[in-house]
This record gives sequence, C-alpha cells and structure tokens, in this order.
Amino acid sequence: MADNGAEKYTSRQLQVLEGLEAVRKRPAMYIGSTDAHGLHHMVYEVVDNAIDEAMAGYCDFIEVTLHRDGSVTVRDNGRGIPVDIHPEYKIPGLELVMTRLHAGGKFGKGAYKVSGGLHGVGVSVVNALSEYLEVEVWREGKRYYQSYRRGVAEGPMKLLGEAPPNKTGTRVTFKPDREIFQVHSFDYDTLATRMREIAFLNRGLKVVIKDERTGQEEEFFYEGGIVEFVKWLNRTRTPLHPEPIYIYYEGGEIVEAAMQFTTDYRENIYTFVNNIPTPEGGTHLSGFRAALTRAVSEYARAHGLIKNGQNLHGEDVREGLTAVLSLKITEPQFDGQTKTRLGNWEIKGIVEGVIYEKLKEHLEENPAVAEKIIGKALDAMRAREAARRARELTRRKSLLEGGGLPGRS
Repeated sequence: MADNGAEKYTSRQLQVLEGLEAVRKRPAMYIGSTDAHGLHHMVYEVVDNAIDEAMAGYCDFIEVTLHRDGSVTVRDNGRGIPVDIHPEYKIPGLELVMTRLHAGGKFGKGAYKVSGGLHGVGVSVVNALSEYLEVEVWREGKRYYQSYRRGVAEGPMKLLGEAPPNKTGTRVTFKPDREIFQVHSFDYDTLATRMREIAFLNRGLKVVIKDERTGQEEEFFYEGGIVEFVKWLNRTRTPLHPEPIYIYYEGGEIVEAAMQFTTDYRENIYTFVNNIPTPEGGTHLSGFRAALTRAVSEYARAHGLIKNGQNLHGEDVREGLTAVLSLKITEPQFDGQTKTRLGNWEIKGIVEGVIYEKLKEHLEENPAVAEKIIGKALDAMRAREAARRARELTRRKSLLEGGGLPGRS
C-alpha cells in the first residue's frame, strides 16, 4: 500500500505503563467507574483488608471515619501490615503492598486462608487514585508511618517510636483524587449500609462509622450473625415462622445460610462470598435455588401435600422468602475486579448438596414450619396457574373475535 501520509506504526508508539501509572490511566478497569460507585468502592477495598484480618481471627474492631476535607480513615486492630524488608524487592512490606499491584499475603498459601481482597490490587489501587494517602502501623511493639502522593512514596517508611502496650493494627487515611473522580463527597448512608452488612456477616466483629461533617455515628455488632441479618431485613414484613432457618457447614469451604419465609410476594436473596456482596449471583445462588426447590418439593410429595400432576416451580417456593447466603472459600473466581458474580463451577454442587440435606432435615424435624412454607408455595402455584389460564383465555377470545394477525393486502 502506498504511504498516504498516515503516521507510521512502529515500536515507538508502544507505551509501557510502569507501576501504578496503569491504574491512573484506566481507573475504571480496577474500581468499576469513577462516579459515586467507584468512589465508595475505594473505601470498601481498604475495609476488605481489615475484614480479611477478622476472618483470619486477628481483628475484632474496624472503624471508618469521614473527615470534613473529603478524606476517610479506616482503622483496625489486626496484626498490622508487615514492615520488615522484603528479601527480593529490598523495601519494607508496607511500601510493597502500597505501591505494587498484585503484592500481598493473599496468593497461594500465604497469610490468609480465606480473603475478600484476593485480587491483591485493592489498597495499591486506592493509593494510586488518591491525592494523598497515609498509613500508620502498630506492630510488634513499634509504630511506623509512611505517606504517598498519587501512589508514589514521599519518603522512606519511618519508625515513630514505641506503640502503646498490646496495640496492633493499621490505620489508612486517604483522599480520593479530584483529577480522577467525578464525585468527591462520600455518602454516609451508602457506607453505613455496607458497614452494617459486614458486622452481620462476621459475628462478634464491632464496626463503627463516624461522620465528622455531620456528627453522625453508628456502631454495629451482632452476636447472632446472619440470623439477625434476616430478622433485620424482615423487620417490616410478617414472617410465617418466628425463627429463621439456619444452616452451617464447614468442610473444605464454609457454607452458611439463614432463611425466613414471609407473607410477602417478593423474594429477597442476598449472597456473599468472603464478605463480598455478589449482587449478580453466580454458581452459589444457582445451587441454593436448586436445593430449595428440590427439598421443599420432595417433602410436599412425601407427605401428600401436593397432588399427582402438580409441580412446584422454583418461583413458587421462593415467593416471600428472605435469605442470606454467605460463603467462605479459598479460591473464589469473580467476574471482574469489582467481584459482583461468582464463577467457580464446583461451588454449585457443594452449596446444592449442603442446603438440600440440611433443609430437608429441618423440614422433617419441624413439620408445622414445613406446612406453612408449602402452603405458601401452593398458593403461589395456584396464582401462577390461574394467571396462565387467564392469558390463554384472553388469547383465544382475541382470535375468535378476529384479533389475530392482519392478512396481507
């Protein structure tokens, strides 16, 4: 082809983005967006690290503070980010975690068996997209500090002296970069909702959120875990049975579920993997739904509660159901960094088997509860069939009255 004056494409045009430059160039690839969703996701990424410490058994307190200047602080009483010099990179672990993508103790068989921040890019991405970020670490009796500007360390990590007796943990303060984000103000209610969720999902974990702009402050602590979560979700609904059905299984993975049927007509199922909400569902939700339909249908048939020829559909069984399904698994495969859908194919079978066996056992041991659940499902089935018959009648009537497709002219 003749050269028509277009710029030649050579290796000079190939650009290599070093370190955290790639994050600042394409932030939406790492946090989903640069609108309000992405802004709040920055807080979730830092909180995820503290939750990982809680799941590992080293942390029982997390505090989130919104400051007047638009910055936010996340503090925990975990072990503290490691500060010793990394043998390969020759920098403190703190600086490595804060400035390198895919650096952390969450890969392979590292410091965490179960983790929400498994991609290992969370806190370094927050650093890259922040105007400034400061970290203070209390570890092994010492207090350490380092500050960064737009992902770059302003100087070496400092030893500030002795830590208070028995104090360990990490405090991260950051201000999202106005050059990156379209929205610059955190919404208290959005963050409080997520902090409440975290406390429900981790029984015995105290989560505090403070807003210095308004003086608002809340503390969340739930010994009852997800059972209390379901009761809270149903606080404005009428339950068919007073106590939620609770299922817990711990093998290679942990499967935990709580469910309560109500007089409502909608289903409300909330799913989580390693404390991360999965609003788009995934293999764990598919397994849960399949087990629920199978267990309820088999019980109904075995006890003569449905007639031959009648079939309960999944939507019948789930009508009025409020449920929380929480998994703790070692190698979650999420669709995308923002982790909205679980993709592990083997999890469907694990969840389905656990929920089916435990729910079937519960129904057999609680026949009064079982009859209420099945009665609700039968009502839903009859309503569905009546709606189908009404649609068919309307179609037939329309055809008889000449309402079919018009002929060709």
